[in-house]
Amino acid sequence: MGSTEVVFQTTELIQQVCGRLQIVQSRRKSYADRHRSYLEVQVGDMVLLKVSPWKVVIWLRKRGKQGPIYIGPFKVIAWVDRVAYRLKLPEELNQIHITFHVSQLWKCLVDDSIMVSLEEIHVDECMNYIEIPIAILDRKTKTLQNKEVGLLKVQRQHQKGSKWT
Repeated sequence: MGSTEVVFQTTELIQQVCGRLQIVQSRRKSYADRHRSYLEVQVGDMVLLKVSPWKVVIWLRKRGKQGPIYIGPFKVIAWVDRVAYRLKLPEELNQIHITFHVSQLWKCLVDDSIMVSLEEIHVDECMNYIEIPIAILDRKTKTLQNKEVGLLKVQRQHQKGSKWT
């Protein structure tokens, strides 16, 4: 066997390996593209912003399980790219850049009829939310295997939407 034959066989093997790698890469890309979808929002829509746990501690000073995964809603003020949007953030988040990738956003369907303004919410000195029941709408007794449980349908002061719980 001459040196030219060895070089030819080696080149042929390298081309085979490269061809197989391209096939595998294209197959993996097609699998990934099948599950990939980009968030499509219009300027003026409301979105929630995903925050990592350490950013929650820095921005909102909350730790552990009580820290939120998403904050907001925020208004989209500009479209930057197919995968990037600019948001209108409040003053307390002014140290954050306002352009975000779509992977950090979650579309928020805001219904103004069910939103409660912050002025209407009453909080006591222990930071507990106080919600006052207005009326008992219905009473029912549910029988389980060996006991009975009383159920009440209650209308609350700030309850919006279905008006009762």
